[in-house]
Formats: sequence, structure tokens, C-alpha cells
Amino acid sequence: MPVTGETKVIDTILNRRSVREFTDKPVSKEDINTILSAGHWAPSGLNNQPWRFIVIRNRETIHKLSECTHYSGIVAGAPLLIAAFLDTEHTYNRTKDVQAIGAAIQNMLLSSCELGLGGVWLGEILNQSEKVYSILDCSSKLELMAVLAIGEPVPKERTSTRKPLSEIVFDEKYGQKWEE
Repeated sequence: MPVTGETKVIDTILNRRSVREFTDKPVSKEDINTILSAGHWAPSGLNNQPWRFIVIRNRETIHKLSECTHYSGIVAGAPLLIAAFLDTEHTYNRTKDVQAIGAAIQNMLLSSCELGLGGVWLGEILNQSEKVYSILDCSSKLELMAVLAIGEPVPKERTSTRKPLSEIVFDEKYGQKWEE
């Protein structure tokens, strides 16, 4: 059961769920720009902003990309895909840059939720990254990090669970249980 926080941001974080089924309604250019802007404002080491995004709305391109993953139905059913890349020519520290792209992706998913849209972070498509590069005619300096499928969610209940904090958080040293 979703928990209600004290602020809108916390509410959005706690209530966001991965959406894998979308209506046919297109995502507006205004909403796409809002989502991209949220990703653009993620933190990055030395503010190097190592991410690059490709917006995909063309049905033929979406279909081709759907053939690059076991989750083809999710990709094929999305009206919008955003491919997130690491620009290897603008790296500061690989680990920090990959983390920054993760923060950008999370910002885009949260902003999608806030706009009444749904989205899911697809990583399995990385196994076919060479095909993705070919379909999107990417520069060799870009490394695929994920593809986001975004759109208006098909109405249905979506639930999720999390482990209790006492299982994943430790007090001062590993092995010393955290008291919730």
C-alpha cells in the first residue's frame, strides 16, 4: 500500500510504480520537454552532464527497437521511448557518470508520474545495444544506459513491496541492525 509523505516530491517517490501498458494517446511535446528538463537537472560530478537522450516517437522505429528486447510488448506499446546514453567523450569518472545518468532517469520517471504519465526503465535491451545503435544511427562515442518507455497508463491497480529498512540499513557498522 503506498505511503503518503509530507511533501509532493515524497508522495510521488512513494507512489510511483513501473507502468508497462499504455494507451495509444501520444505524449505532448510540452510533456516531453518537461520530462527531458527534469532529467537534464539531475546532479552530476563537476556538473559535466554526461547524458545524452534520443527521443523516439516514430512507430516504425519503436517497432524496430521492440525487436531488440525480450520485453517487446512493452516497447511496442509505448507512444514514447527515451534512450539514455553516456557520452564517453564527456566523462569525469565512469562510476559517478553512470550514477548521474541513473539520477537523470529517475528524475524523468518521477516527472512522468507527476504529469499523470507512466513509465518503465528498461535495461534488458542493453544486451542488444549494437542493434539499438544501428537503428538510432548513434555516434560511437555514445554508450547505451537504458531505454524508458513512457505514456498514458492503461488504468489498473499497480502494487509493489519493499523490504523493511531493518533488513537493508545498518547502524554504524555492517551487521548492527537499524531500528526503524
